[in-house]
Amino acid sequence: MSEPVATPPATSAPDATTPDVDPRLLEILVCPVTHGPLEYDRAKAELISRGARLAYPIRDGVPIMLPEEARELGDAD
Repeated sequence: MSEPVATPPATSAPDATTPDVDPRLLEILVCPVTHGPLEYDRAKAELISRGARLAYPIRDGVPIMLPEEARELGDAD
């Protein structure tokens, strides 16, 4: 009898296959908090709202536009 193989947890970390966000999508999407524009950070797979100082994750190519799922931007961001 073989032992079950552990599956690594899902992550939103980008890799070489992380697709770019369609620029037309960035024209439509706005920050749900400020209703302001978003910037795409491909390295972190996030949509950034400078006005709200939040970074919304992109998981499996889908932007998660929920403030409670967003990461607060630090001074280094």
